[in-house]
Amino acid sequence: MSSGGSSTAGPRIAFAALPSESRTIRAVPDDCLFCRLYREGDHVRRADGFVAIRDIAPQAPTHLLVIPERHVETFRDIGDLDGDEAKALLEFVAGTAREAGLEDYRVVVNVGPGGGQTVFHLHVHVLGGLEMGQDP
Repeated sequence: MSSGGSSTAGPRIAFAALPSESRTIRAVPDDCLFCRLYREGDHVRRADGFVAIRDIAPQAPTHLLVIPERHVETFRDIGDLDGDEAKALLEFVAGTAREAGLEDYRVVVNVGPGGGQTVFHLHVHVLGGLEMGQDP
């Protein structure tokens, strides 16, 4: 399966997901903060392929970041994940919120510099502990 065209430039490499399939993903930069945090961070939750950490600049009483192991630069490139990986990401986000004791919460993905993305490794913010419209 191919991810199709992309509007962001960057080296691309192919790998075999299964013997009968191949996909294209971006090469992982050596200095990616979230790749390093995936490997070495202070994880509040971990599962195969995903971790959750506390945000260093929380915008809510509970503010967690879910980081996939696979380096995908932005949500714009979510098609680089196969259907099972994308489903597992969403299930991990929901499980992380549940384990954090959140019943009502917000899930945010910032896409691109204009959308507030500052680290170019796909990640999902899980924010809870406030009602909509309250200040952190």
